Amino acid sequence: MKITVGIVDYGVGNHASVRHTFRELGMRCRTSDDPATLDDCDLLVLPGVGAFRPAIEALRARSLDVYLVECASRGMPLLGICLGMQLLADSSHENGVTRGLGLVGGEVMQLPAPRWHIGWNTIEVVRPDPLFASANGHAFFFNHSFAYREPNSHAVCQCVAGGPFVAAVRRDNVVGVQFHPEKSQSAGRALLRELARGLVSA
Repeated sequence: MKITVGIVDYGVGNHASVRHTFRELGMRCRTSDDPATLDDCDLLVLPGVGAFRPAIEALRARSLDVYLVECASRGMPLLGICLGMQLLADSSHENGVTRGLGLVGGEVMQLPAPRWHIGWNTIEVVRPDPLFASANGHAFFFNHSFAYREPNSHAVCQCVAGGPFVAAVRRDNVVGVQFHPEKSQSAGRALLRELARGLVSA
């Protein structure tokens, strides 16, 4: 089975590198904001760069917030990357408190000093999950200043650099990673392969 990945296009996100990596893994990609097109995919990916508030507002302007919550409720696999992971939370404290999609619970907070985390750091599994077993102890590329500050019941991995903070979450068919697997070379590609295959076959 050749997996079709739907990249959610809401005007905020690093679509090109995400699309390129999944295609390198032998998967089809469709980048769209059209629910009919996204419904025809096996896995949805929510990328994101920038600030939380304009990102969630961009989703709402396209009614994609309602669509993504509905997709998650009916079992569609959903992967949030970096800011896309933060959007899965209940709320963010970036530039005031802003409500998120509420798919994995928790709050997104400013990192303590140093207030920006950029570069390669290892992650460790804090809740056993077969989708993340191969990523334990490997380094991934981070670039962010906000994060889940405390592990919650859906935390799967953490990063201890400047933290610890939550590096990955999973709630059933919804997964979020704070780092950029599409920019993390072989470890990132291996993780994306495991996540795509595991979520689609779950």
